[in-house]
Amino acid sequence: MHLDEPSAVFEAMLLGWGRQQASRLLGQATIESRLALVRRFAAFAEAHPWDWTAGDVEDFTAALMSGPTRKAPSTIRGYHMSLRMFCDYLLDGRYGWIAQCENRFARIPSQVCHDYNTAAHLVEYEGKPARRPFTYEEVETLFGFLDDRVEVLARSGRKGALAALRDAQMIKTAYAFGLRRRELCYLDLADLRPNPRMPAWGTFGAVHVRYAKSSRGSTPRRRTVLAVPEFDWVIEGLRQWVDHGRPLLSPGTRQELWLTERRGRVATKSMDKRFAFLRAEAGLPKDLTLHCLRHSYVTHLIEFGYPERFVTEQVGHSYASTTAIYTSVSNDFKTKTLQAALRRVYGSATTHEGKNDH
Repeated sequence: MHLDEPSAVFEAMLLGWGRQQASRLLGQATIESRLALVRRFAAFAEAHPWDWTAGDVEDFTAALMSGPTRKAPSTIRGYHMSLRMFCDYLLDGRYGWIAQCENRFARIPSQVCHDYNTAAHLVEYEGKPARRPFTYEEVETLFGFLDDRVEVLARSGRKGALAALRDAQMIKTAYAFGLRRRELCYLDLADLRPNPRMPAWGTFGAVHVRYAKSSRGSTPRRRTVLAVPEFDWVIEGLRQWVDHGRPLLSPGTRQELWLTERRGRVATKSMDKRFAFLRAEAGLPKDLTLHCLRHSYVTHLIEFGYPERFVTEQVGHSYASTTAIYTSVSNDFKTKTLQAALRRVYGSATTHEGKNDH
């Protein structure tokens, strides 16, 4: 008999649940985070799964919602989902844990997460309210700062001009093609594609995204994002980086589009830090993240008049409703749209400026 039988059984449960998730082709990071959450909950409850109660979940949730490290509603919902799935696994008769617990401890596990003590998903978007698309003025401010920074470093002769050029072009590419952080960092030279309808753009008329977001154990989805005429300024920047900037790093046979000074791929986490630093230096609000540029891309394409279906395919969304969440058109756009509708319905002679019928 094991010296600590309850702990041994608990670890066996976790091992089995981990194997079940791996069999569904879920990512290792997802599996490990869920296992860590279950261990964290067990430590909080000071009990093993066969002794957990619904009250333990409620106390755990209350702790998550208090203090300086208060968790976001979406995070708490994810925790609830993980605990619910673990309990479902234990209660599945095909795995035998009910009989094991009854024979060993004279108790059996139960489902401690139910509709009345877990967070409900009531709205489509639960991100921070301060997170929003960049305005046109903010995009111009950011890009102007990035260009000036490259020029200043190059004139001064100080180290860092090449890295500044790379960072500037990465951020511009993220916006001009509506890319996620991982999609941006994992681009290779081979992912730069021509657009047959615009031969003048050479191999920079489209980017082939191979590391898009995956779901439910699937491999990353792929898509090709076409350059649009409104953002054709990105073409020359990409050409400058590929033909003149990147070769200065002596890449040899390496295929990564964005290389560090040590000839490694720019990491996604370091890109977040770089962007936060540059955004602060440009004097822009701290809530504007790199991902906000993707929201800006969607918003601006809609304002340019591109069909919803085209925008949805460009950004790799499965549903138009997801694209709609990203869209936050400007008041100026709304005003022009309304004016066009008024002219269409009432005729060009109709004006409402300065009128008061009451």
